Amino acid sequence: MPDDIRALFLSTADTAIALLADPAVGAAWDGPSALPEMTVRALAGHLAQQVFVIADVLAAEGPTDDPIPVIDHYRRAAWRKVDVHDPVNTRVREGSEAVAADGQAALVERARAAADELAKTLAAEPADRRVYFARADWVLTLDGFLTTRLLELVVHCDDLAASVGVDTPPVDPEAYRTVVDLLVRLSVERHGQPAVLRALTRAERAPADITAL
Repeated sequence: MPDDIRALFLSTADTAIALLADPAVGAAWDGPSALPEMTVRALAGHLAQQVFVIADVLAAEGPTDDPIPVIDHYRRAAWRKVDVHDPVNTRVREGSEAVAADGQAALVERARAAADELAKTLAAEPADRRVYFARADWVLTLDGFLTTRLLELVVHCDDLAASVGVDTPPVDPEAYRTVVDLLVRLSVERHGQPAVLRALTRAERAPADITAL
């Protein structure tokens, strides 16, 4: 991961919050999103939650085990192995609806305040800081966890933009490279080297699917 992952996370969070404030998001708030079974407001709540969750994991008490690599976070993730109707994903949608329950303006205000506070908090955390991600019940380095949230921000900014008919906002090129590198690694694990290679270089032999998540 890049040395400045904390700065990349914060700059991408700013991009996500600007998208959350877009009038097009408010206009489509109660409608369906581009994601199955998810409203625009739930998707907005889920996007904002990637900012809110950092303070939660910094405050969480739990094991002090050795942190797992970021790639193992995804290898172990239950949500990658189940369909949209599984209780794991249903809980995510329900929680996201709850986060957005007070409306667009309140969500944006909370997200901006959280990001401003994180700018101070992250600068004070040591380079080797570990965090316990209680929802998954494992330990990562803080920077490793921020990498997972960076991926969420980048992917769900695209989802939200597609849901409301606006352009996907550009992010820092290094943030984009970090996310794409991780997604390619996960795609290779799931589909194999030839499938990913052909998808990127040979349209005539490209597989129908190389999704990483």
